[in-house]
Amino acid sequence: MAEKSNRLSRLIDSHCHIDGKEFDEDREGVLARARAAGVSPLVVVGTGGTLADIARAPELAGREADVYATVGLHPHDAKAGDDAFFEGLEALARRPRVVAVGEMGFDFHYDHSPREVQAEAFRRQVRLARSLGKPIVCHVRDAHAEAVALLEEAAAREVGGVIHCFTGTPADAQAYVAAGFYISFSGIVTFPAKSAEPIRQAVKVVPLDRILVETDAPYLAPVPLRGKRNEPAFVVHTAEVVAEQAGVSLDELCERAVANASAVFGLTPPEPAGIESRFHARSTGS
Repeated sequence: MAEKSNRLSRLIDSHCHIDGKEFDEDREGVLARARAAGVSPLVVVGTGGTLADIARAPELAGREADVYATVGLHPHDAKAGDDAFFEGLEALARRPRVVAVGEMGFDFHYDHSPREVQAEAFRRQVRLARSLGKPIVCHVRDAHAEAVALLEEAAAREVGGVIHCFTGTPADAQAYVAAGFYISFSGIVTFPAKSAEPIRQAVKVVPLDRILVETDAPYLAPVPLRGKRNEPAFVVHTAEVVAEQAGVSLDELCERAVANASAVFGLTPPEPAGIESRFHARSTGS
């Protein structure tokens, strides 16, 4: 059982979408709650079917000192990826405070874009990331073997990156780590459903220097907040379960996750003295 501590902890939410319209009414409050809970910096992932949608993330990063952005073409929207789109995406990826390309990848669960189109968009974004020397952020659902094969084929190891919101098996996690990637765990790891058990087991086989935690806000709020709109302040609940499965204290998990996110994205986290409260006085968002 992981040991709990009363020491000051902090975290980085390595993947959230607080640039989205779901947060237009109270974004400042969401940011304030994250900072008060010790969650800072934030990595805001710019996606969508248009360049204007994607641009919301770097625009937010330009306004907030502890917000960084990524930009990418999600596999759901891969069919939008013509040459003009990728030219615009490259321009966004070159903006200040854009620390990665993505999220990109495969989603064979919904297949909103044809699989061959998803694969081409995936390859093009890996090439873009390699040309810029930036890591990639991958969304993979029901296509882990295919994703590992494409990452190897496209030489993605040169830049590395993150498999976000991991939903595979322990063997899948090990394959990604062997390919040079970090594994990010979302609120799904806290869900009681039997389908989440392989994800909890995967935590146990991922080296501590390869673990990240995220919210994927506004989606996938962790237990005990499941069903609410997710936000970065809630990531502590995910961190608690990941720490327990990894067999380490919450403080050690937080320290490792901050170091890992900082390493992969090249972030400079604030000093602990700048954090306003302890995780154990958790924000509920109310």
